[in-house]
Amino acid sequence: MELANVILGPVVTEKAERLKAAAKHSYTLIVAPEATKIDVKKAIERFYDVEVEHVRVIKVWAKTRSLPTGGQMEKRHAAKKVIVTLAPKSKQLDLASFLTQS
Repeated sequence: MELANVILGPVVTEKAERLKAAAKHSYTLIVAPEATKIDVKKAIERFYDVEVEHVRVIKVWAKTRSLPTGGQMEKRHAAKKVIVTLAPKSKQLDLASFLTQS
């Protein structure tokens, strides 16, 4: 997989911000569905010049709701998220620069 297409964007939620503040080096990102842990690690190390310690993967399934007309509505899309923990001596990840790189 091409490394430029691995990271789709940051997750901006209260839980992700708490995790980033508590651990100081843990960041939550949305990645391509076919990306692997190795792809994510290589992409972050290449584009952000940091050292990755751990990559944890979370698959979020789609949440659907039945409609009275017999159809279905998707309330939440399926996604693949990763929690990346950087090495303690590594610099912080600048997610604001992510938007300018894409």
